Amino acid sequence: MTVRIHPSILSADFVNFERDFETISNCDSIHIDVMDGHFVPNLTFGLPMVARMQQIAPRPLDVHLMIENVDTLAERYADTGVDSVTFHAEASKNLVQLARQVRGCGSKVGVAVKPSTSLDEVLGNLLEFDMVLVMTVEPGFGGQPLIESCLQKVRQARAEIDRVGANVLLQVDGGIDENNIARVSGCGADTFVAGSAVFGYVDRAGQIDHLREKASHPSF
Repeated sequence: MTVRIHPSILSADFVNFERDFETISNCDSIHIDVMDGHFVPNLTFGLPMVARMQQIAPRPLDVHLMIENVDTLAERYADTGVDSVTFHAEASKNLVQLARQVRGCGSKVGVAVKPSTSLDEVLGNLLEFDMVLVMTVEPGFGGQPLIESCLQKVRQARAEIDRVGANVLLQVDGGIDENNIARVSGCGADTFVAGSAVFGYVDRAGQIDHLREKASHPSF
């Protein structure tokens, strides 16, 4: 299994993104949390900032949309040239249609579910997505502890991805750190969003390597 580490800039310095990007240049992708203050109770930044990040980032951008009007806005984020756009199943009226629209813009597409949301609709349409994101905290704020009960959904997603032979990444976001990443890897995740578990360290590149090594040896 190839392990991917996607540091979340929710834990970065919002006025020094270019500097902070350089400290994580060995990551696989940079995770960008777009929040509108409505779908989640936090507000980060929108389309102009993501477009600028795309110009300066040393690694591909993995954009996670936590916004209400995703059916009308997701394509605009994909049009900035980012590598991947993930939208929430709870925010879209038609998951398959939106996924095809995002892919039509040249971006990979992911679909995310909150801790309380069933995976049934997502798993029933796996081939429409490049990535499934299982949230292991309630989206909106960084620094929360991982919700252990969500790991069963990670196992469920892995089982179905393997059953149908889908080329789909399985991402986990929320409370990931060096103490649990091997266990989450053992549940079947291969792509890990880490915020304070990366940006809370002076040697961020070294911490990314450390997390990647930990996840490469899953515990069951």
